[in-house]
Amino acid sequence: MKNTETNQALDGLPTKPEWRDFYEMCKPRVVLLMLLCSVVGMFLATPGMVPLDILILGNLGIALVSGSAAAMNHLVDSKIDADMARTKARPMAQGRVSNRQGAIFVGVTGILGVAILVVFINPLTAWLTLASWIGYGVIYSLYLKRASPQNIVIGGIFGAAPPLFGWTAVTNSLDGGGLILVLIIFAWTPPHFWALAIERKNEYAKVDVPMLPVTHGIAYTKLHILLYTIIMILTTLLPYIVGMSNLFYLVCALLLGGGFLYWSLVLLKGNNRGAPMKTFRYSIVYLMLLFAALLIDHYLLPVNYIV
Repeated sequence: MKNTETNQALDGLPTKPEWRDFYEMCKPRVVLLMLLCSVVGMFLATPGMVPLDILILGNLGIALVSGSAAAMNHLVDSKIDADMARTKARPMAQGRVSNRQGAIFVGVTGILGVAILVVFINPLTAWLTLASWIGYGVIYSLYLKRASPQNIVIGGIFGAAPPLFGWTAVTNSLDGGGLILVLIIFAWTPPHFWALAIERKNEYAKVDVPMLPVTHGIAYTKLHILLYTIIMILTTLLPYIVGMSNLFYLVCALLLGGGFLYWSLVLLKGNNRGAPMKTFRYSIVYLMLLFAALLIDHYLLPVNYIV
């Protein structure tokens, strides 16, 4: 059945996408990681329990807008996705979802998510989330990705914002604690993604996307992964330095950072052919555990942090 629908799409005939196709367009694993960061941002913004309506509706709105931005990326990149092994099975690359259907889905999910945030949370969170949608879905996907090998560094700010959304959903204000959480993810993004880009260098070169390994070479990229890893580790110390967290978090941050540094050095040495993907996978686990440590520390040994 799926092959028939794919052939229909390639022949220009109407398609009947399944719900799984739209679900996949939302990049659910990425959105779930973003929601984890958003939830932690919410809990760190208050010494007590996050109100249930904010916890549920806030993350629902953030999830919808994030899914819309991810679907926008599928829509914009459908042609190059079809030429890359990692992405060629995506719904729009395969033709299971048409451009019109994809655009409608992007619009409906994005508008619904922003509306939920405006009505049930607060306008500040809604506008920040919308700004991030524009940054990732339009500025990064349409222009920056193809314009500069620093695309991940510059565009990383858009993907680093979820903990700030969670923070503002609770406080309705821009505070230092929320911005520190953004800075951590911003510093994490380059070594995280460049490890994958090394593994997929030939694919990015094929579709003329100027990722750092394509434009400056693998050795140069490995060195920068190491340098950004060091910057990231130093950045993760900020919550402890400013009194936002305690010794438990500091120890976890140093141990997890040590693991990231280890894989960066293994990658730099170049003797382990599987190092790029192992570094990439570790980076995902790293961020999850780091934010979990922040959350545990917050309630294990609460501190009087004044933002």
